[in-house]
Amino acid sequence: MIDDTPHLPYAAPIEAYGNGGFRFAGGLSHRGALLCLPDGIWASSATSVETIDAAALAPVFARAGTVRHCIVGTGERSAFLSPPLMARFRAASIALETMTTRAAVRTYNVLVGEARPVAALLIPIA
Repeated sequence: MIDDTPHLPYAAPIEAYGNGGFRFAGGLSHRGALLCLPDGIWASSATSVETIDAAALAPVFARAGTVRHCIVGTGERSAFLSPPLMARFRAASIALETMTTRAAVRTYNVLVGEARPVAALLIPIA
């Protein structure tokens, strides 16, 4: 689940990550997980891949007509989401990729740079 107020009201590349947080948009920073969407960057309540649930991803599913690709950065190690969540992505016709947060940030930045309507849920790393 996310707060109604974004940190930033548009998509932006992630400039740095580590120490439990992220830096983006020329110096904004956030400690904790981020949910990046085409229309903004929000804080996420997810703390690990095990805590990612339908509520944490509800804003992605709400944008199913726009968002066609979602990247989940699962922290230090790659992991899969639960089978029910993976099924929700299939039902919404949103491609899902899970990978380490390092790889997710790189992939997200490339897609944002290409102006693609991508979503990313990024779990922080130390």
